[in-house]
Order: sequence, then structure tokens, then C-alpha cells
Amino acid sequence: MVKVAITGANGKMGRVITNLIAQRDDCKVIAGIDLNTEQTAGFPVVKSPFELPEKPDVIIDFSHPSALDDLLSYCTMNGVPVVVATTGYTDEQVAQIKKTAEQIPVFFTFNMSLGINLLVELGKRAVNVLGGQFDIEIVEKHHNLKKDAPSGTAIMIAEALNNELGNKYHYVYDRHSVRKPREATEIGLHSIRGGTIVGEHDIIFAGHDEVITLSHSAASKEVFANGSINAAVFLSKKDKGLYDMSDLLADA
Repeated sequence: MVKVAITGANGKMGRVITNLIAQRDDCKVIAGIDLNTEQTAGFPVVKSPFELPEKPDVIIDFSHPSALDDLLSYCTMNGVPVVVATTGYTDEQVAQIKKTAEQIPVFFTFNMSLGINLLVELGKRAVNVLGGQFDIEIVEKHHNLKKDAPSGTAIMIAEALNNELGNKYHYVYDRHSVRKPREATEIGLHSIRGGTIVGEHDIIFAGHDEVITLSHSAASKEVFANGSINAAVFLSKKDKGLYDMSDLLADA
């Protein structure tokens, strides 16, 4: 039985994860970490990982980038694997996450959905087939409460495609300030915020007289929560290192 602590336990994702873990027999939640320490699910909730009543086997983080320093410090000091599922990190914080993986097991991805990771793989295959003949645009849509833009997932997609293209492309965010024709080496990223959209991502390949669009739409937060739980169980058995969804799928 894998003992899990959840950072952001009283947030929307934290509550979804808690409910899903309650339906499983391979893991259980032993504690939560949240600035709101209200206890609603039968386990203690503390403000800091350093206040945890017992050492978990793994921590799932769905909180806020500001919580990263304490989280990584605790996990490094105590040898606790961590699933980092929060978005909105700076480049410096991403580097910090990768550096921590030299000491403990870290699972890090901008999106925990199996479908999104398949979309990325299809996009990589597409750029290898299409080469530089098609313009690439990425459009992401999320609910009106999401603060970061573009989404971490959109950036993940762009970086995956750019890597396949030899990192020769640069990113253009929206186009309201760009008063010139589109360059061939651009990847456009566009954000839409509204209503209760859980998450939608489109990769648009626009060529001469034809357009190819790869799309993914999430209908609920459960797709991300399930991914993080599977990652936690997977990570609890691993040695130090940086892991992502491709490692989890390969281990299945």
C-alpha cells in the first residue's frame, strides 16, 4: 500500500485526487498540505510539508509554484519521491525541479493526461512527415480562473515539436503586436480563457491549400488526477531520476 500525501489537498484537484484514491486498493492518502487546513476527508491537513505527522512514500503536488521551494527541500531532506503536477513554473523553477531529480525520484510533466501525451507523440510524427512545409500554430483553451498563459501543456507541445525540428523555431505569443507577415520558423501559441473549459489543445498544421489539425479535449479533471495517482504509485518504486509519462507508459 503506497502512502500518499497531497499538496494542495483542499483545492479542486486535491479533492478529486482524494476521492479517486479512496476507490483504489494500491494506495491511500495519509495527509494533506494546504494553507487551508480544514480537515474534510479523514486525514490531517497541515500548512507545510515539514509539519507532516508521518513520512509518506510519495507526494503528489497540485498546488502553486510558490510552494515549490519548501516541497523540494522536504522531499530532498527526507528522500521522498514527488510527483510535480503544478503548472506556471518559471524556467528557473523547472531547472530546480530537474536538479532535484539528481537526488530523489521526481515525476514531472506539464500534463498528466494519457491523451495529451499521445497528442504530443502524434505531433512529433507529423512534423517529421511534413518537415518545414506547413506552418505550426498551437491553440489552448481553459476556464476563466486559470492564471498562467499559455498553458504549460501548450509549451510542452511546442518544445516537443521544436525539438523534432532541430530547435530551429521560435515562439510567437498571439499576434496583436506583430505587424509583419508570418515567418516560416515560427510556432504560434494562442490562449483562450472562458467559462468552465477544463482543457482543450489544438495543433494546427497549415500548408498550401490544406490544413491538418490534431486535437485533444478533457471533459473533467479526473483525467489529470488519475494520471497523477498512477504516476505516484509508479514513482514510489523507482530510484532517483527524472521521470515523465513516457516512462510510465513504457513500464505498463
